[in-house]
Amino acid sequence: MKIGVIGLESFSNGKENLVDARLETLKQMFNSAKKVYLQVEIITDTDKLKEADGIIASEKARLDIIVGDIEFVETRLERSQIDAEKKMLLRFKEKLEKEEMLTGMPLSEEEQKLVSAYPLLSIKPVVIVKDEDAADKAKVIFSAYYALGYISYFTAGDKDSHGWSIKKGMNAWEASGAIHSDIQKGFIRAEVLGYQDLIDAGNFNQARSNNKVRLENKEYIVQDGDLMTFRFNK
Repeated sequence: MKIGVIGLESFSNGKENLVDARLETLKQMFNSAKKVYLQVEIITDTDKLKEADGIIASEKARLDIIVGDIEFVETRLERSQIDAEKKMLLRFKEKLEKEEMLTGMPLSEEEQKLVSAYPLLSIKPVVIVKDEDAADKAKVIFSAYYALGYISYFTAGDKDSHGWSIKKGMNAWEASGAIHSDIQKGFIRAEVLGYQDLIDAGNFNQARSNNKVRLENKEYIVQDGDLMTFRFNK
């Protein structure tokens, strides 16, 4: 996952851990040798922000994003010879002039292809960080991760307790690919235990005795915090 950052001086380019307290709990409960945090790639270089899956911005930078997008839209309008593109750009211009982000605007398949080549930032999911929260980098990243539409599931055992990142709404088959494509190709079933059910039981064996561990097929929609073990053909 790549997150662009605008107007927050405490951030710099590079990898940052998504600090999740649940991993420490799992490490202790399963006596894991280590815990493996999810990592996000932070992008602060202006010319690379287009690569980001979403944007974190300071309150002050919010208007800068909108102004930058308006300038691009107006320039593109002057040069475009395609009627469908002009109509779309006029819709963008109208929204931006109201100081609104373009995130979530309905786009046809043709429009999506056009937009994919644009350097627009407000078309991406954008999380605005309040000034009083900006200094807590770990908190900002963790909050933005969920606000940008991602969730985490876990695997745990003697070797490690490991966090895995997926988009909210993914099913078990899709989620298994986060670990390895071979697991996804050979997917049979997913053994699933909700995180809170595990905590309530006190340990995995008790959770199983409480009938909280269940087998799910590939269509199961993964929930944030699920502890998962995948059965698959090798």
